[in-house]
Amino acid sequence: MKKIGITILVFVSMMTEIKAQDHQTKLNNQNHGSGFRIAGIIGHTLVKTEGLDNVFVPSWGFDFEYWINHRWGVGLHNDVEIETFVIRNSEGDEIERINPLVLTLDALYQFGGGFVVTLGPGIEIEKNESFYLVRVGLEYEQDITEKLYLLPNVFLDQRFDGYNTWNIGLGIGLKL
Repeated sequence: MKKIGITILVFVSMMTEIKAQDHQTKLNNQNHGSGFRIAGIIGHTLVKTEGLDNVFVPSWGFDFEYWINHRWGVGLHNDVEIETFVIRNSEGDEIERINPLVLTLDALYQFGGGFVVTLGPGIEIEKNESFYLVRVGLEYEQDITEKLYLLPNVFLDQRFDGYNTWNIGLGIGLKL
């Protein structure tokens, strides 16, 4: 009888230890993915304006993000379109754009094993005229190593008083 009691006690002790380890693993997984990240991106931006030809413009991007946990983050996404092109604003005036810089502050939500939805306000800065915009996008983070990841993305930038652009890019990111 004493052996059965000791066996039950050892069994319960082992189960408690296993349950505690499982709980600790879940806590670690919830914190996995939090922290700072940076990424460099090369892409192309499709500039669509009424009455003018659509133009594909090469672009470079630099993203700086902070992830609160594995699901939610905030990011400063910066793109420079490295070409001169002409757009038509809401009044119908043609405006030359010389290497405009796009800055957005985006809320980030990760779902489905690496997909990230981005949404946020921003501004396109250029010496002739700047436009406020809203960005919505989709990214996919594919881990290469524990710290490096591949980052294909697509964004729609809708200017409030001007035009809209679609951006498709591919980047390399680093989890700090």
